[in-house]
Amino acid sequence: MNGTGSRAAREIERLVEKLIGLQKDDGSWRFCFDNGTIIDAYAIILFRCLGRDDEPLIRKLRDRILARQDRDGCWRWYRDETDGSLSSTVEAYYALLCSGYSRPEDEAMRRAKAYIWSRGGAGKATSILTQSILAATGQRSWPLALSTIPLEVMLIPDSLPLNLYSFSGYARVHLVPMLVMAAKDFKATAEPLPDLSELFHPRHDQEEEGRLPDSHAATRSAIREGMARLIGSPGAIREAAADKAERFMLDRIESDGTLYSYGTSTVLLAFALLALGYDRDHPVIQRACEGLKKMRCESFTTLQNSPPDIWDTALLTFALQQSGVRPEHPAITKAADYLLRAQHTRKGDWSRRNPNAAPGGWGFSETNTINPDVDDTTAALRAIRPFSGRSDAYRDSWNRGLTWTLSMQNADGGWPAFEKNTDNKILTWLAIEGAKSAAIDPSEADLTGRTLEFLGNHARLRGDHRMMRRGASWLIRHQKEDGSWYGRWGICYIYGTWAALTGLAAAGLSLDHDAMRRGTEWLLRIQNEDGGWGESCSSDKQGHYVPLGASTPSQTAWALDALLAASPAQSAAIEKGVHRLCELLHEDDWASVYPTGAGLPGNFYMHYHSYRYIWPLLALSRYRERIGG
Repeated sequence: MNGTGSRAAREIERLVEKLIGLQKDDGSWRFCFDNGTIIDAYAIILFRCLGRDDEPLIRKLRDRILARQDRDGCWRWYRDETDGSLSSTVEAYYALLCSGYSRPEDEAMRRAKAYIWSRGGAGKATSILTQSILAATGQRSWPLALSTIPLEVMLIPDSLPLNLYSFSGYARVHLVPMLVMAAKDFKATAEPLPDLSELFHPRHDQEEEGRLPDSHAATRSAIREGMARLIGSPGAIREAAADKAERFMLDRIESDGTLYSYGTSTVLLAFALLALGYDRDHPVIQRACEGLKKMRCESFTTLQNSPPDIWDTALLTFALQQSGVRPEHPAITKAADYLLRAQHTRKGDWSRRNPNAAPGGWGFSETNTINPDVDDTTAALRAIRPFSGRSDAYRDSWNRGLTWTLSMQNADGGWPAFEKNTDNKILTWLAIEGAKSAAIDPSEADLTGRTLEFLGNHARLRGDHRMMRRGASWLIRHQKEDGSWYGRWGICYIYGTWAALTGLAAAGLSLDHDAMRRGTEWLLRIQNEDGGWGESCSSDKQGHYVPLGASTPSQTAWALDALLAASPAQSAAIEKGVHRLCELLHEDDWASVYPTGAGLPGNFYMHYHSYRYIWPLLALSRYRERIGG
């Protein structure tokens, strides 16, 4: 074994020892899922509106928000976000005032206010979540963009081309509470809140000053067509829609009190129930608040949008096995038992477009029982595969999970995240920032590639299987001109290209196929001088690869894993990359905590604390296998 191989072996051994020591008694791994300051800010605002006595938590959340402020007064989602994030800064400023521990005359608050004014005032914040929180607490009017989708959409039959379930599941659980509040022009008045009027220009609601752009006429027309089918007086229809919206939200509350296990939608749920006349002390609202508090990260005080218990545990269980830890090891058996218990057993909204499939997926969070996704499901199946022949329980789990995954293939041959064939492009034209990415759930290169990798390497489907051929064809059709693929749930072109190349290799595509050659050549072209790889979060908003100017552990591991799977022979680039990856595992700088998870372009990014372990361990294990170590 060469020097790089020996070092890789030492790093594998070190990572394995560390990870086994971090496992919880129940078999899970629980790393932090850092979503910036968004949930911390929303929780402070909500708790103050409700008059809750959560003082120690509010103080700690306030301190964390304040510590994340940049010197120029703004808050950023990521270090190289050139102009900062106006929406995040408005949210942070508001939450700091609501906390009661910051005052407008504080130096940090003055800098934040100056930044907000330099960007045109709080009315220029474009995030629909920011706009809704401000409107729900009386700081601004409800966005006109929401009037594009009247509350009566709740009543449009599923049989019509455009209805509530045309939206992605993620969009629905956020949209319904917002539509309820907008329809009732709701403004929380239970507790006195800071007045933000000085942050707004006199005519701040620029989108309300005229009419919505003509480009959204098709969406409005399709919804009006559906509404024309409704029978009854306008008032009665509106009340029926409000009743259905209320039932929609209540039916999707998980056992911990959260709506769909998302922090953002849970905050909106609490405000929407107030708009429907619920008392602020109502048990459903109080349980929602307690659910938010349970999303607290253990290692430091921040509230996660959705704890990644299942995702991290599934990936780490598989990574440890790939590194050489036997399935009989107590850490692996405990983790497998944990995952077995977390498999879904009841149908959710996904079954509307996939009615004949039995439940069998996994979700992102432990408390998620009705919203499985393809990526978490294949991750869990990779982890439990060695157990599938050892007992009836695991055999049944494997079969149900595999069958559900296969059933989720879209009509176009790719795979979505959450729901099948939810790709009505009309919804991407909505006058809501982020609609292009959040309103629908189409096939994506990262989901399709990772599913093909699972099916080929772990479910042993041959490349000539019809599902494998259709998935591979989808990926080949969606390769970019420069040879890369766009990844929806990671940053971004490195992530998508890694998933696509490993998936196509598992589907049996020849390594000298044009798509494989162009993909590997693209990765080699963007390799940093230091041997690693790094991509900016700006890539997803700009629609092309943007270099970070530094190497990150997860992106370096993704690129290496792809090259090892898709390159016919060892190369100096791979050796250099492995060497740099080993170095990155011992560095503790801004690049080591740079967010490489994507939620919504420009508005939501994630730093997985687990990623510096998972992906390097997998890449180094593949490298060791390649060189025969």
